[in-house]
Amino acid sequence: MSTLQAGIIPVTPFQQNCTILFDGEEKRGVVVDPGGEVDHIRASIEQNGLTIEAIWLTHGHIDHAGGAMELKEALGVDLLGPQEADRELLLNLENQARMFGLSDPVRNVTPDRFLNEGDVVSFAGHDFKVLHCPGHSPGHVVFYNEAAKFAHVGDVLFNGSIGRTDLPGGDHAALIHSIKTKLLPLGDDIGFICGHGPGGRFGDERRTNPFLAGQ
Repeated sequence: MSTLQAGIIPVTPFQQNCTILFDGEEKRGVVVDPGGEVDHIRASIEQNGLTIEAIWLTHGHIDHAGGAMELKEALGVDLLGPQEADRELLLNLENQARMFGLSDPVRNVTPDRFLNEGDVVSFAGHDFKVLHCPGHSPGHVVFYNEAAKFAHVGDVLFNGSIGRTDLPGGDHAALIHSIKTKLLPLGDDIGFICGHGPGGRFGDERRTNPFLAGQ
């Protein structure tokens, strides 16, 4: 029986959770949000004997996408996501890197395919529905696996907090709407990995997250 597993590799000065989702039996998987430190990510892939089939991006901010093109070329795989509204963010990653003074090489990103609400992306028999959840960025997507009761939510929702909305393209009302209408209805028992820090469960966030009071 196939088993969905996840490994988290904190990367960049932003300590972003680059995530490897993989099947524990077949050792095939995907890398979600390779923000940088590509050598570190590749070493983890090799040490665990994994075959990576694709790279998935939740959104176009530098800490999530900064290493995507380098990793794509190193592995020879397709790069999928986010939603097309983040195109301009992806085409300005090199400018972002200069602004932040980052030493790690960063390249602008051109995905092989943008993703839309309702799309399904898969590996090793694990199907993830794509949910378009704008607010933190215009084209942010979430990857949801119904069978495993699991979601990778990027920077939409955090354990005890929500994504920031003071960056270009951010919209607080849209973010709350995304969480309220796309994520929480999936169920209190859905576990999640987020873009920074520890994950959690939707039910706990619905009950205790100060930003979601009354949702």
